[in-house]
Amino acid sequence: MRILLAEDDSVLADGLTRSLRQSGYVTDCVGNGQEADSALCTQDFDLLILDLDLPKMSGLEVLRRLRARDSRLPVLILTAGDSVEQRVKGLDLGADDYMAKPFALSELEARVRALTRRGAGGGPTVIKNGPLTFDQVGRIAYLNDHMIDLSARELGLLEVLLQRSGRLVSKDQLVDHLCEWGEEVSNNAIEVYVHRLRKKIETGGVRIATVRGLGYCLEKFATVINNNNPTSTSV
Repeated sequence: MRILLAEDDSVLADGLTRSLRQSGYVTDCVGNGQEADSALCTQDFDLLILDLDLPKMSGLEVLRRLRARDSRLPVLILTAGDSVEQRVKGLDLGADDYMAKPFALSELEARVRALTRRGAGGGPTVIKNGPLTFDQVGRIAYLNDHMIDLSARELGLLEVLLQRSGRLVSKDQLVDHLCEWGEEVSNNAIEVYVHRLRKKIETGGVRIATVRGLGYCLEKFATVINNNNPTSTSV
């Protein structure tokens, strides 16, 4: 999942960005309203965390423009503790939730999980493929009901492959989904991430196929009925 953080306080923005990335979210950060509005017009996100007191364009104007484009992107607004009027305006313009500064990081992370769950639009937040299960909101993966220890980058890679089970995913597509703006990630690095993930999930029979020169495919599991004895196999 990809998050846009619009926050002009560099210290707060850096702390939030590092925390969200450690939780497995691809997180892009901008420091003013014009950059936020431009990013929202050109990139797809799963959540916007929006400070209302932004330079160059206010957070309220960013939100107004977003909703004028009929976007249903979940929005969590950040406001100064005493800005009740701004909070009311933000909610009236279509914000989904707000937090007053200062706030506890653990509470913000809980709000993020709730909003990304809501942003799924009623669709599944847990993806399954045979013995492999991934909770997109909790950012936890299980293999045969046992939690897998995955890095943030491995979690992101697994999510992309699971969302496209049985379909080819190119290296360029993986870079687009896994990397923040300005981050240089080579094809060799992608190969390393795939190798590490493959070692952790193939013990359960889940296979990542390499299509040389094109990309990767997480093979889908199917249930095969044979003599009234259902078994699972990858296809």
